[in-house]
Order: sequence, then C-alpha cells, then structure tokens
Amino acid sequence: MQPYGTNKLGQNLTIFEPVILGFPARYHLGMESYTGCTIGDNSTLRPGTTIYADVTIGESFSSGHNVMIREQTIIGNQVSIGTGSIIEGYSTIGNRANLQSLVYIPTNTTIGDDVFIGPNTVLTNDRYPPKKDALMEGPVIYRRARIGANVTILPGVRIGENALVAAGSVVTKDVPPEMLAIGSPARHKPLPVGANDSNR
Repeated sequence: MQPYGTNKLGQNLTIFEPVILGFPARYHLGMESYTGCTIGDNSTLRPGTTIYADVTIGESFSSGHNVMIREQTIIGNQVSIGTGSIIEGYSTIGNRANLQSLVYIPTNTTIGDDVFIGPNTVLTNDRYPPKKDALMEGPVIYRRARIGANVTILPGVRIGENALVAAGSVVTKDVPPEMLAIGSPARHKPLPVGANDSNR
C-alpha cells in the first residue's frame, strides 16, 4: 500500500497490493501534509485501486481491480465499485449502491441508496464539450433505480426512484419514478409486470 497524506482506516480491512490511498488532489500539490482518505471497517480494496484525498467511504466497501475514486467523493456503507470504474470526484454515492465494471461517473453526480448501474455505463456532465467555464452538472439517480449495461445518461438528467433504464439506452431527459426508459433517445413506458418485485 502506498499512502499519501493522513489517512483514517477502519478495522478488518483487506488491501491487496498495489493500492494507493490519499493521493493528492491538484489543490494539495506542494503541500507537505494534508488530510487523506477515510475508509470504514470490513472493506476490501483490490489491486490497482487509487483513492484520492478528501474521499470518505463507509463500512463494507468493495472495489474491483483498477478502480479510481477522485477527491471530494462521499460513499455510503456496503457499496461495491466494479473493476475499471472511475468516479471523477465531487460526487455522492448512497448506501448499498452497486456499480458494475467499467462504469464512468463524472464530477457533480449524485447516486442514491440501493442503485444498480450495469457495466460500461457512462454518465456525463458537460452538454457541449469542450466549453470553457461550462457548468458541470452530473446526473441525479434516485434510490432503487436500476441502469442496464451500456447506457449513456446526459448531463443533469434525473432518474426517478424505482425507475428502470434498459440496456443500450441513451437518456436525454428526466425519467419519472416507477417508469421504464428504453431506446435512443430513450422514451418512457410503464414498467413491465414484476420489474419491481426483487428483494433488493
């Protein structure tokens, strides 16, 4: 493990090499000391995980291989981040969220409790890139929403509570709670029968 800054680590952690903790953000460069990251009890960090300074992670966290979590990110309890996923920082992820492999989360994103995000999903925060001094507004995904594989979600889009986004969809506008979003651009339909019968 390669530590930077002053990290606060919980008990009963499993850390595989190589892992980097408390990596300095841009605003730390040149500083001799600064606050690193905080990681709760019973967490597992797999090889290649890099967690920046000013990240707070709850208990029973699990990272896949080669995960990066940037500064000013807050992550709840019992969260799983899949292999190759990137959290760009200044974001919040709720309890029991499950992000599969190769998920990209941009800055200023909010993800609620019990959210599932399928592999290769890309969230965005800049509607007309690259634009100097543009407002970076990430999506908001409310609790118990489920996102299928290979989905793209545009900046500022809100995915409602218990909503479902079908695999391969491009979501350009808000998805109401308890609705299905499907297609490119995604259109809204009632949820299929039984779609919310899981015991998550």
